[in-house]
Amino acid sequence: MMTGTSMKTQSLEHAAEQRNNNPCFKEQKLSMKCLEDNGYDYDRCQVYFENFKACKGFWLAIVKDRRKKGIHPALPPLEERDSIKQEYLKQEAQRRRSSGQPGS
Repeated sequence: MMTGTSMKTQSLEHAAEQRNNNPCFKEQKLSMKCLEDNGYDYDRCQVYFENFKACKGFWLAIVKDRRKKGIHPALPPLEERDSIKQEYLKQEAQRRRSSGQPGS
């Protein structure tokens, strides 16, 4: 522990760092809370874990694409993530409409 720094301050700093470095921090926390609330019964929390897995897959694809294009940092900063996600969803909806797939 750093001198003069409380455990609460360190915990808050760690949580802020996690949010910056983990684009699926919220989904991860929700899945863990579900487990805690349901006696660690994974079956009751499957939807939360599927959402967490989808989130990780989405951001992994974004990171790979940005690396391929030479965009740095590969993981977008926290303040850019919402707009990147919205743009992707918009493009995906347009792609589905043009191909006649349901879900648009």
